Amino acid sequence: MAIEVRIPTILRTYTDGAKAVDGSGDTLGALLADLDTRHVGIADRIVDGGALRRFVNVYLNDEDVRFLDGIDTALSDGDVVTVLPAVAGG
Repeated sequence: MAIEVRIPTILRTYTDGAKAVDGSGDTLGALLADLDTRHVGIADRIVDGGALRRFVNVYLNDEDVRFLDGIDTALSDGDVVTVLPAVAGG
């Protein structure tokens, strides 16, 4: 199962500068665990205590996973997962 994961600039130090990497897993949590085996430390920047970090947004095919099943969101072959840091300002 191949899933494309789009990586924001701030996390590209974990992927040797790659804008996108491939991973596998039947859920978002499994995908992040798979990514962490090849890009050590990246999962800790996205997940904290078994849930998505508050200031990190993750999208599955343009759907915010917080409105799906969060870390337990099911994935399929060919899906695209986008990780974006939340932006705040005033």
